[in-house]
Amino acid sequence: MTTTTITASERAAAQAYLRLLESTQAVLTDPQLAPYAGVMLTHPMAEADEALRAAGLVGNEARLLRLVSSLRTSPATAWGRSG
Repeated sequence: MTTTTITASERAAAQAYLRLLESTQAVLTDPQLAPYAGVMLTHPMAEADEALRAAGLVGNEARLLRLVSSLRTSPATAWGRSG
C-alpha cells in the first residue's frame, strides 16, 4: 500500500471537503432542510473552496481524493495523532 504524505494545508483541505460532503448529505436527506440547502451549504462550500486553494488542490481532484481516502482509512495518523 502506498503511503500518502499529507501537509497541514492538504489535511485542512481534505477535512473541509469531508465536512462539506457530510453537511450536504445531512441537509439533502432531511426533507425539512432540503429547501434551504443553498443557504445552509454556503459556509461549508466557501470553507472547502478556500482550503482547496490554500493547499494548491484546485483542479487536482485525483490528489484530493487520495488525501480524503487516506483520512478515512487512517483517522489516527491523518488527524495528526499517533498510535
